[in-house]
Amino acid sequence: MPSLTRQNAFAASINHTDVSALADCTSCSFNEDFSNYWTANLYFQARNGSYKRVPQMSNRFLRGSNEGMTIYYFPEDLRSNVTAFKPGFRMLVGDAALRGPEGHTPKNCFRCFTGPNFEGDNDAPCADPVLDTPHLPSGPCLGGIRSNIHFPTCWDGVRLDPDDHKAHVAFSINTNGTYTCPSTHPVKIPQVMLEVVWDTTAFNDKTDWPADGSQPFVLSTGDKTGYSQHGDYLFGWKGDALQRAMDSPSGCSASTCTALTSQSFVTANKCVVKRQVHENIEGWLEKLPGDDVNHSMD
Repeated sequence: MPSLTRQNAFAASINHTDVSALADCTSCSFNEDFSNYWTANLYFQARNGSYKRVPQMSNRFLRGSNEGMTIYYFPEDLRSNVTAFKPGFRMLVGDAALRGPEGHTPKNCFRCFTGPNFEGDNDAPCADPVLDTPHLPSGPCLGGIRSNIHFPTCWDGVRLDPDDHKAHVAFSINTNGTYTCPSTHPVKIPQVMLEVVWDTTAFNDKTDWPADGSQPFVLSTGDKTGYSQHGDYLFGWKGDALQRAMDSPSGCSASTCTALTSQSFVTANKCVVKRQVHENIEGWLEKLPGDDVNHSMD
């Protein structure tokens, strides 16, 4: 099951068209953003093998919003301009099949918060080689686990969504803090980052953990390592709204952005998607939703 920020036309299959024209509401702060953002959910697997979905909580900057992911847009290199995505643009980062470090995207990471009030959230995501790990934390996280997923920032300027959803984009090359795009993907696009804070505080009792002491969390892909963390992006900003926001000299936040209009959390939280899968996803489960295999630790 997905963790998502969406418009009310979110579905398992969406036509390759201007996504912003498919819906009449959005759960995002900005009224102009009808994009879809997706990543795998996190589950706790108890010692007896049963699963329970780990709830999400708002990050420290968005207290009062509905629990869910936070989306960031910014120029990777603040000294350069970027070109906003075009209608029909989609991309995928990460690999749901990974179970080890080979092939892992360096800018996908987890951080273990050491206490309440986001203790341990003291610098940029995925910036600390010790605190930020490509795998799920090995011990209890008293304040929760933060997931960060960074998308590529260079585009070939032609393709909107190739068959693998990846070949049209590439990561930039960092040379002493200056980011340049490879010649194959010369167009700089906004840095999109997904952030989810998983509220693991109800699962810190190690007597509920596997008897061998191994970490008990598993992504909804069936992955206990965390290396399969990945994200999907379907662009859906209205008109030239994103370009106007990226060109704003003072930047844009939900409270201070003259280039865009924003809505309250109360209004945003009313935008919901009709239930499409009739399967129990709450409470204690014998297997992961959508999975006909029980990934038991026993």
